[in-house]
Amino acid sequence: MEYKNLGRTGLSVSRLCLGTMNFGPQTSEPDSFAIMDRALEHGINFFDTANVYGWKVGEGVTEQIIGRWFAQGGGRRDKVVLATKAFGKMSDWPNDQGLSARHLIKACDESLQRLQTDWIDLFQMHHVERSTPWEEIWQAMEVLTNQGKVRYVGSSNFAGWHLVQAQEAAKSRHFLGLVSEQCIYNLLTRHVELEVLPAAQRYGIGIIPWSPLHGGALAGAIRKLAEGRAARAGSGRAEEALTAHRPAIEAYEKLSADLGHDPADVGVAWLLAQPAVTAPIIGPRTVEQLDNSLRALTVPFDAEVSSRLDELFPPVGKGGPGPEAWAW
Repeated sequence: MEYKNLGRTGLSVSRLCLGTMNFGPQTSEPDSFAIMDRALEHGINFFDTANVYGWKVGEGVTEQIIGRWFAQGGGRRDKVVLATKAFGKMSDWPNDQGLSARHLIKACDESLQRLQTDWIDLFQMHHVERSTPWEEIWQAMEVLTNQGKVRYVGSSNFAGWHLVQAQEAAKSRHFLGLVSEQCIYNLLTRHVELEVLPAAQRYGIGIIPWSPLHGGALAGAIRKLAEGRAARAGSGRAEEALTAHRPAIEAYEKLSADLGHDPADVGVAWLLAQPAVTAPIIGPRTVEQLDNSLRALTVPFDAEVSSRLDELFPPVGKGGPGPEAWAW
């Protein structure tokens, strides 16, 4: 396994991050345990979850599964860089969601209980909330870090100007601020290249892409549909992508075959080659899928392949950061 510092910090995380959103709804608890054990065997030390995962309001189903896995001992907790998130609705009461100081501190305490741990390595804001001032957010995060409950703070689904706002407010308080941004980023969804990635690189914020294969659209969806085994390609993000970009995806699958690699491996490898990216999030439903995910680490990239992928999946505008991407 390869490792990289998370943003500008000294924290080393694996180049692949284990996403746990399937634990509970799609993957049974015993199978989730097996996936996490295998992840450690592979050297994957970066696990991502959220208090809303499991999709039963207020229960934190996925966090509970991870907590019971930690409780087995064997050094599991010490080996894992644990990331979770807060923002989403945890009850019907108005203060059980968002980024208020009250909710952030309460959400952290409840996540710690479910996860059966004393600390969260990376506590992420799951979405931006424009109605809460940064002074309030950073005051709450300072309390949590001073209490030893949180080691680092990250964001998710922030715009570039939100990253700037957050960091400038943190700097005025002499606080570390954000060390990561978790955003959707893949060959089919490249708008973060305009402003999010440049802002993140300027401030030393590591990028953790979610949906690296665009809901399965970049995982050989057309081939799997033909073989009758595309569980995800017929719905959601993948279905929309196939409708809008079928010729490009067909050419992508052919290019991957010509390279001698699975399309899923090429898609993740492309992200790994982007300088702003720390670790794409992989979300295996089975141990076999986890094992296969590691092949992405062995896919070589050169200028010719990158250029061909840019032709199939063009960046926004003229490419690169704004304003050059859309202006003269």
